[in-house]
Amino acid sequence: MAKTRSLTLTRKTAETDISLTLAVDGTGASTIDTGIPFFDHMLTLFAKHGLFDLEVRCRGDVAVDYHHTVEDVGLVLGDAFRQALGDKRGIRRYGFFLLPMDEALARVVVDLSGRACLVYEASVPNAFVRDFNLILVKEFARAFSNALGCNLHVKLEYGEEPHHAAEAIFKGLAKALDVATQIDPRVTDQLPSTKGVL
Repeated sequence: MAKTRSLTLTRKTAETDISLTLAVDGTGASTIDTGIPFFDHMLTLFAKHGLFDLEVRCRGDVAVDYHHTVEDVGLVLGDAFRQALGDKRGIRRYGFFLLPMDEALARVVVDLSGRACLVYEASVPNAFVRDFNLILVKEFARAFSNALGCNLHVKLEYGEEPHHAAEAIFKGLAKALDVATQIDPRVTDQLPSTKGVL
């Protein structure tokens, strides 16, 4: 591939201090430390199943709440994809995946259009994995979509166990992004848009 689609970003606020390295064309290797064990697990799965190399270090105000850390990591990860993809020449642009995780099934669809839009439908009887509230998965998805500038549609078709539901969503996002970010050999350096810009 002519262009290396990788970079390192940092972001520091009064609430979080984040360093993130992304290689879009990776092998699924990851080193994740956000201070939130369940979130670390989800990001590790995301990297593995999307074949993205990902390093994340975040020091956040987790003693207050997990919200700032989850949201801000979503922002930095989305921005990393946006910058790594550059003008998006040659990419497939669209990706979708149906991901089963035991009794849970998630549908994730992405369009790397340059336009941020999140449609998110997911509910389970118990919204917590230990002290991690699954509503934070939606906050992550919103931040990621906004920073990347993508249409992101997430629907938990069904599922009861909250860990399985979250895992299906993160893995489904990884697989959909893997498809959307791939270089299509048939389009040879063209933009996947009739407008001539994404």
